[in-house]
Amino acid sequence: MAKSASDSSTLAARKPDFTASAETQVVIDFDDNRAASALVGPYGQNLALVERRLNVVVDSRGNHITLTGTRDACDAGRRVLEMLYTQAAQGIELAQGDVEGAIRATLAQGSLFPFDPKHPSKPISNFEAINLRKRPVRARTAAQDSYIRALKSNELVFGVGPAGTGKTWLAVAHACMLFERKEVDRIILSRPAVEAGERLGFLPGDLKEKVDPYLRPIYDALYDLMDARVVERALAANEIEIAPLAFMRGRTLTNAAIILDEAQNTTSMQMKMFLTRLGENSRMIITGDPSQVDLPNGQVSGLSEAVRLLDGVQGIAQVHFKGEDVVRHELVARIVAAYEGAAPKPSIKEASTKAAATRD
Repeated sequence: MAKSASDSSTLAARKPDFTASAETQVVIDFDDNRAASALVGPYGQNLALVERRLNVVVDSRGNHITLTGTRDACDAGRRVLEMLYTQAAQGIELAQGDVEGAIRATLAQGSLFPFDPKHPSKPISNFEAINLRKRPVRARTAAQDSYIRALKSNELVFGVGPAGTGKTWLAVAHACMLFERKEVDRIILSRPAVEAGERLGFLPGDLKEKVDPYLRPIYDALYDLMDARVVERALAANEIEIAPLAFMRGRTLTNAAIILDEAQNTTSMQMKMFLTRLGENSRMIITGDPSQVDLPNGQVSGLSEAVRLLDGVQGIAQVHFKGEDVVRHELVARIVAAYEGAAPKPSIKEASTKAAATRD
């Protein structure tokens, strides 16, 4: 399928040096013109992303694509394009996140010809998918693949990691799939009403209208994954229920797909209370980012405590995402990496206390 020239060093396991080898070319001819067009993307944006991330020059003429660069970079680019072409040929609509996911999967696989039978790499085209009536949702990274598999085989799943990794998105997609298949009777959405540094005051309206601003990301996912009329009808019939965390005490949630988003902002007691709401034939998904806790200083995050206490408990799965799993935008991944690499700065209160101690 591809013809290459020149030989050189192999790709490094994680961060290959694409500047060390002599320049070469790889030529790829794709059979399906429609799939090749989808691979290129609108105005060639998919190929532009491959060029930028892998430091190669990509020339496209119909279903004929030429890669120019170092041997290692061209080989990585070839594998990325072949992965994406396989998905496009299956009728999967390619987005920028799919391209980014294919690039990261290729870089993670490492060198040109590695094969460890104990740890075989898995093609991105074989990643798990959540099949919805509106459209399928496929994992874009190995972590997302593990997450979807955990959702399908466990009654309680923790999705923990930075923003932009698809934790909430895939949780909502899985809940929608269970609802569409009639495996559950309703979807229950909950989130702690903790202000992220702002002071919102007393919001107007009824209970739903008061908590809507906190649940807007979940609403966005619902409307994108299901038909708007189905969502509106389910909300009106209370089949999709907005349940503020503060009002969950005393309830037993049966035959439901239950999602707790932004769980890092729950207290220890709130998390214990929420976990014990799980009833028969229900699935519970808890998502959060421990690095974005908005609780008052000194308050322990219920998510961090639950992840620690429930590690290894049968029937409970934990999937931990990292900065390299960010699929929202390539710039978001850099932002997360910058914050993760920065030394933690003391709070204003800690700084003032330290200054006072120094003066004394």
